[in-house]
Order: sequence, then C-alpha cells, then structure tokens
Amino acid sequence: MTPVIQLAAVGKRFGTISALDGVSLEVRAGELVGLLGPNGAGKTTLLRVLEGLLPADSGTVRLCGEDPRRPHARLSLGATPQETALPDTLRVRELLRFVSDHYPHNRREEVIDSFALAGLLKRQVGALSGGQKRRVAVALAFIGAPRVVLLDEPTTGLDVEGRHALWQAIRSAHTDHTAIVITSHYIEEVEVLAQRVVIMDRGRTLMDRPTREIVTGRNSQHVHFTVGRAEEPRVRSLLRAHACTTTRGEAATRFAVSTDDPDSVVRLISESGLAFREISIEKPSLESAFLAAIRQNRAPSAEGMSS
Repeated sequence: MTPVIQLAAVGKRFGTISALDGVSLEVRAGELVGLLGPNGAGKTTLLRVLEGLLPADSGTVRLCGEDPRRPHARLSLGATPQETALPDTLRVRELLRFVSDHYPHNRREEVIDSFALAGLLKRQVGALSGGQKRRVAVALAFIGAPRVVLLDEPTTGLDVEGRHALWQAIRSAHTDHTAIVITSHYIEEVEVLAQRVVIMDRGRTLMDRPTREIVTGRNSQHVHFTVGRAEEPRVRSLLRAHACTTTRGEAATRFAVSTDDPDSVVRLISESGLAFREISIEKPSLESAFLAAIRQNRAPSAEGMSS
C-alpha cells in the first residue's frame, strides 16, 4: 500500500536555525502516529510543510502522492493547528456546514456523533467554553472525509476530563482509511492514542517505532545510579557491553543503563566495589524512552557509550 504521507530527507531552515534536518517519514492509511519532541524539535514545522503552508528547502514531500502545495492535494487533508480562531457569530451547525461544503465528500453527521456536538449545534461559537471550542476545532479536521488528519497539540488548554473526552472522540472518528498524525506535549496522550511513535529533537528523527514495542521491547528498562567523577573510567569499563547515557554534575555523574535484565546490572554494580549511591530501576514507559532518547541526543558524553 502506497503511503499517504511521504517525506524523504526533508530540510527546512529559518536563517541559521535548522528546523528540519533530513527528516524522512512514511505514514500509511489507517495509522495513528504520535509525534513527540521538546519545544523547538521541529514538530509544528513538519506539519506546516505537510499542509503546504511552508515549502521545504530540500528533500521530497508528498501528500497522497501529490505536492501538498497544490490546492487539489489538500482536498484529502484535514488539520487543526495549535491555535484556532473560529467565527464567533456563526452557530455551530452553520460552521460545520460551511466547512464541509468545501469538500467533495463529507462526514458531517458522523462527526457530530463522534464529537458529541448535537447539543451545541444551535449555539453561537462565541458562546462556547474553551473546551467546547477546541472540540469543534478538532471535529472540523475530520468533516471533509480526509485521508490524512494532522492535529497539532489537539488538547492544549483542556482539563483532564476534557482531554479524555477528546481522546475518545478522536478514536471514534478514526477509520481504516484515515491516517492521523498528532503532536502533543502530553506523553500520556500519545501513549493512549498512537499505534506508533516518532520522537524528534533539533530537527531530526531520533526514534520511529510501534508504541507497544517501545514500552515492552528489549532494553526498555533502565538502571540509574550515581558515582563520583573519579569512578567514571571504572564504570565505563564495567558497562562496556551495555547501552548507557550519562548526566555529569560538578562532582558526580549519573548513569542510566538500558537493559532487559535490570537485576543482573544491579548485581554487577553491587559486586564491583564501586562507591555508588541512589540506585534505582525505572520500569518501561513511553516517558522514559522519550527522556532517554533526548538525553542521549544532547549529551556529548553519550558518544561511545551506546549501542
């Protein structure tokens, strides 16, 4: 099956800043992909390039096989940006009809049901709460029966109850024919919704794996411990067969060891005679995988310590 999203070695610069640095990504119909990264990682820039709002400086971008800068290509796209300005004076029913009329096909009635909008149809948009406006904004991304939906921080500003309700609505609206890409600062959100996770930092892709594989796969647990700086050479020698990252302080270094057998690593450290402290085992989670990927990408001392 041909991917509905294709990026190959895509680059985008803003002056001296490399927002996208050789990013490659493919997404197929029916996939729900979570895009994670700290501020400035390039997530929103990637979505804007896919939406045809920004031209790539290098590489290839295809949306359903076409250049997304062509208006015809964007008929297969639905999107909700981080910030939306909906017309206050329109009633919700009028807004849904106005947007859906721009597409050759629409899912208006399905979207009203999936996003529980029936009770809001007669109300003016300006009279809605912040959470209700966000629900309408995300619903609009699905209304034109798109093949690709891009959601940039869809639950920003919502309380816990509102986030969970919108997660359920997105799951309900997702079909086997629609690919969804979600960016979020809520790692729990991506873990709940996404079948696959892409982690970005400084314009590059660090990880692209199925969510289940990340949290249950090999080397998904971490042993953390601290030693004095003078002990570093011994630790490096001791753990040369393991993937590690380090965080250096003025007098001490914190090690994080990736392993599928944390007990053996703890035993190895305990029996080594090292003067260690603050040892702990971190169970697998998307959050730990995310933090480890960012830490390893940004720590110069990680070179030569990972495999």
